[in-house]
Amino acid sequence: MATTTAVPTITLNNGVEIPQLGFGVFQIEPENTRQATLTALEVGYRHIDTAEMYGNEKEVGQAVRESGIDRDEIFVTSKLNNGYHDPEDAMRAFQQSLDVLDIGHIDLFLVHWPLPGVGDFAETWKAMERMYEGGRVRAIGVSNFKQHHLNRLFAETTIVPAVNQIEIHPYLTQDDLREFDREHGIATEAWSPIAQGKVLKDPVLVRIAERLGVSTAQVTLRWHIQRGDIVFPKSVTPERVQENFEIFDFELTDADMADITALNKDERTGPDPDTFNYIPR
Repeated sequence: MATTTAVPTITLNNGVEIPQLGFGVFQIEPENTRQATLTALEVGYRHIDTAEMYGNEKEVGQAVRESGIDRDEIFVTSKLNNGYHDPEDAMRAFQQSLDVLDIGHIDLFLVHWPLPGVGDFAETWKAMERMYEGGRVRAIGVSNFKQHHLNRLFAETTIVPAVNQIEIHPYLTQDDLREFDREHGIATEAWSPIAQGKVLKDPVLVRIAERLGVSTAQVTLRWHIQRGDIVFPKSVTPERVQENFEIFDFELTDADMADITALNKDERTGPDPDTFNYIPR
């Protein structure tokens, strides 16, 4: 199943390189995560995206250790759970992720949500800076932050986030926020890249996929890659894991790219970060 396809990398603002295509484990049950991750690593993925909130960090760590692949060849992301925004809680939660993953270090650690009604995310970010300075995480970033959240960090803290992971797909292109990230040296990651499957029957994507002889999911993922997003589709089906990886042997034309981007409806599949204040119990 292994492939020699070379996944492009993006250099983050601190010099760390991240593979542009990764494997996501959101909504994969813990009992299925180890095998799904091992399958992805066998296919050729070298970037795994997990989170404390997903409840499957342990299984991701098991797969990384059991893969036989050198640790330095695998890029692992996790995220701070929403209940731990207090700076001291954040430090403890980070240490817990390190312990549960048991892979020596974390490559990228993100604040999962800004939670504007819960705490002070700028103070949380200062704790993230302490984590980074401690040397056991190679880069720090944020997730679901809008321009005004980022502007607060710029004004009140020291380190510019390396990454902003946000919902992006053809029905929510987020062009303004992506451009804002780019102007400030922040790499943009796309979660829900196929809108939980909602875009897969779109006539524009179907037309392009039929012309190219690929799937609509592959067309959508290729659109992300060509516009510069870091993307990490998830699946527990080995054939789909393989298919999602096979997006580097075709290209979309400028017209294809424009037609897909024009599908934007500003339609979210997930919560609005300005109003989302969920804390798991």
